[in-house]
Amino acid sequence: MNLHDFEVEDITGDKFDLSQFKGKKVMVVNTASECGLTPQYEGLQSLYEKTDRSAFEIVGFPANNFGKQEPGSNETIRGFCQKNYGVTFPMMAKIAVKGDDQHPLYNWLTDESKEQGQHAEVKWNFHKFLIDENGDFVKSVEPTTVPEDDEITNWING
Repeated sequence: MNLHDFEVEDITGDKFDLSQFKGKKVMVVNTASECGLTPQYEGLQSLYEKTDRSAFEIVGFPANNFGKQEPGSNETIRGFCQKNYGVTFPMMAKIAVKGDDQHPLYNWLTDESKEQGQHAEVKWNFHKFLIDENGDFVKSVEPTTVPEDDEITNWING
């Protein structure tokens, strides 16, 4: 199983097949609108604009798992992201990234992370998972690591 095996729902309610990212590196990140790390949307958008769409994608998954910092509807979240940060990278429907109702994608991500001796669960909002061109898990990145950090950009360009 890998990233390309998942179909999710985008923020407008349409089906979104992650297999469309075959051949690209992908950063999967859980987001929140009312978090101290919310300004990372700016860095995510900047990184998205600076990278080649044929080689790299960012996929945002709003989640309300930490401090109830993403209370809004998908429509509210979409408006917030566009108005405040000009987000153009793909945003998905709000999901659970941990707990009993954890989305299957995040179940896979955390299982892969654990198998590789990394974080066994999502630590907080803006936790990043790096996926290679084949859809395989590469690395879990701390929520406090900014999107344009050398750790991430070196991986994208490597």
